[in-house]
Amino acid sequence: MNSGAGLFLLLLALLAANLPFASQRNLLLPWRVAKPDKSFGWRVLEWLVLYGLMAVVARLLEARGGQVYPQSWEFHAITVCLFLVLAYPGFVWRYLWQHRRATR
Repeated sequence: MNSGAGLFLLLLALLAANLPFASQRNLLLPWRVAKPDKSFGWRVLEWLVLYGLMAVVARLLEARGGQVYPQSWEFHAITVCLFLVLAYPGFVWRYLWQHRRATR
C-alpha cells in the first residue's frame, strides 16, 4: 500500500472513530433519536460497527495492492486498541468537556 492510501485510511479511521461521539443520529441514519441524547451503549455499538467497516475498507485496499496476508487475533486486538485511541478526542468532547449550556 502506498503512502497516499495509508494516509487516506488513517484519516478515514480518525473520522469514523469519532463519529459516534459527534453525532446524535443512530448509525448516521436520516432520522433523529427520540431522546435528546444517545446512550453510551448505543455509541459503543456504533463505534464497533464503524471499526468493522474500517477493517473491511483496509482489507479491500490491501487486496487491491497485492497479496492479502492472514492475520491472527493479536493483529485485531492491536487494531481495536488503535481505533480506541483514535476515538479519544470524540470521547473527551462528548463526556469530559464541560459544555456551556444557555440557561435562559
